[in-house]
Amino acid sequence: MSDYAVIKGASYVLAAAPDMVLHNGTTQTTEMIVNPESEYLKELPNHLRSFDDVLAYIPNQVYIGNMTNKDLAATEFPYYDKKAEKAERYGKYGEIMPQDEFIGLMQICDVFDLVKLEAGFAQEVKAKLTAHGMLKEEQIAILDKNNDTDETIAALVNDEHSEPIYHNFKLVGAVKRAHDVDVNLSAHVMFENIVAKASSVLAMLHLIKNTGIDPAEIEYVVDCCEEACGDMNQRGGGNFAKAAAEVVGLVNATGSDVRGFCAGPAHAILDAASLVKAGTFKNVIVTAGGCTAKLGMNGKDHVKKGLPILEDCLGGFAVLLSENDGVNPVIRTDIVGRHTVGTGSSPQAVIGGLVTDSLDKAGLKLTDVDKFAPELQNPDITKPAGAGDVPEANYKMIAALGVKRGDIARTDIPSFVAERGLVGWAPTQGHIPSGVPYMGPCREDILAGDIKRAMIIGKGSLFLGRMTNLFDGVSFLVEANPGKQEAAAAVSEETIKSLIGEAMRDFAKSLIAE
Repeated sequence: MSDYAVIKGASYVLAAAPDMVLHNGTTQTTEMIVNPESEYLKELPNHLRSFDDVLAYIPNQVYIGNMTNKDLAATEFPYYDKKAEKAERYGKYGEIMPQDEFIGLMQICDVFDLVKLEAGFAQEVKAKLTAHGMLKEEQIAILDKNNDTDETIAALVNDEHSEPIYHNFKLVGAVKRAHDVDVNLSAHVMFENIVAKASSVLAMLHLIKNTGIDPAEIEYVVDCCEEACGDMNQRGGGNFAKAAAEVVGLVNATGSDVRGFCAGPAHAILDAASLVKAGTFKNVIVTAGGCTAKLGMNGKDHVKKGLPILEDCLGGFAVLLSENDGVNPVIRTDIVGRHTVGTGSSPQAVIGGLVTDSLDKAGLKLTDVDKFAPELQNPDITKPAGAGDVPEANYKMIAALGVKRGDIARTDIPSFVAERGLVGWAPTQGHIPSGVPYMGPCREDILAGDIKRAMIIGKGSLFLGRMTNLFDGVSFLVEANPGKQEAAAAVSEETIKSLIGEAMRDFAKSLIAE
């Protein structure tokens, strides 16, 4: 296993975005068009959480690493009415950034002068981002260029088709369109893309800090968010990976984007792990930023049932994969589950293709896997919306297949789900929940000796693109590193030639002696 890629570290970040829920989430923007006087839109502002409430939300604290999945499992459901005892902005994996600071980060990540901020607001944010300590002085100085007033910002929105930026219900900035007629470069799309880029940048900054790696040692970046940047001639041909790497200062890195709807991160991890295993690159980052369209996605159900808007944060993550160091957990790229073209779309077929087929080829049972990490959506969000507990449903299906295979008894299903499953804690940001939120904790669990093997499962819905009715997904195993295995038995070609030469000389001498 000496050539398998290892997980060197991971980061997870959230950016509180209550005003973006109102103005950028597609559930809300669609409602504004279809039914602008709806009771939902009138009631919605009363259900937005304060930043302190966002911090105190236990699943959020789990996401950034201040609490564990065991802590969440021990919390009585539902979670929204409970508060973490010691809620902090920063965790061992990342942070929860306030909306105003994130807006400032958006401008820092904008290289085409599309983001305009009201001058006073920009200066307030500058002071906060200076104290943040993760951005360079010259980057923060970008905020000094703002000289717009409330009136000029309003004119951009009202007269020049710019996308408004709000904070605390007040207009504080705007994102300009990047082209007069190209809808792919409209202000709305540019807003989404800059948000995705900025949240990816935040995640990678924390990853660099967490791992201590020299940014110059990163050779490749793979972005796997659900957005796609481009123009009218190549709508998804752009490159979030390299764009974000530029801001982070990864001067020796190139990169590309991988898209697969919710399964994108799992595909990207496999691509990156394979590049490292092949020796193409030594250090590869897989990253993804957040998605404004998903904000308040289930808001109507939450408001109807008197809940706060729980989908009020943008998510981001970054994972560092490196050549084997003999210590960190390895990614077994030879044991890969796949939803193929011929797999089928029934839940049993999907789980079979993603989970049991690959284990069978490796001669493993379901009970040889200590933890399964499929779609890790927070049930606090999905159950009120009628989607149920998504992780639990996956675990029950896996357990049912285990019964059918004879790996476990039917009476063992509850214990299988409890012991080998995880309570969902990830925000419903599309690609974010699909397996990758556990990669950071998984690394720690394996290094601590708590588990030996875990399966990361990415699942996606290709039919959303109206190009195929197929489902999608891949999975892979993460295992404890057995340590570097010296290939003592492997002899070089030069050594073989030398041994043959010595043998022939000895044989010739024996003939002469005779």
